[in-house]
Amino acid sequence: MKLTTKGHYSVKALLDLALQPNSQPTSVRAIALRQDLPAPYLEKLLIELRRAGLVESIRGAQGGYRLARSPAQISLGQILEAVGETIEPLARHTPADQAEDWVTLTLWRQLHEKLREALYSITLAELYYDARSWQAAQGESTSFII
Repeated sequence: MKLTTKGHYSVKALLDLALQPNSQPTSVRAIALRQDLPAPYLEKLLIELRRAGLVESIRGAQGGYRLARSPAQISLGQILEAVGETIEPLARHTPADQAEDWVTLTLWRQLHEKLREALYSITLAELYYDARSWQAAQGESTSFII
């Protein structure tokens, strides 16, 4: 599985929102500038994430987007699913009658299930702390660009 641009940008945007003090809403433009993302594309992704219940949109001069729940309650699997990412390891494949084809298919199905379990067990909070730890190890400043 490869994380596409769509999935990568979505995770970056949600990690950025996780940084906002007191869950303050932040504008698409501010996220786009901090994360070096194209604002129009980011807006479309945030709409998909809102439809999935991962972010809320707040109207008004001080409005923008914020997380709909705590980072510990948002999984990587939920984020990827919200923007239409798939984790299918194989195209729809029906094995031939040979036993080795069935063994291979069974193996890939089991690996797929383990990958799916892992994606749904990794939370936004864990990604945030992992990224912060990596930045600290690199001696980077406290600015947070993913």
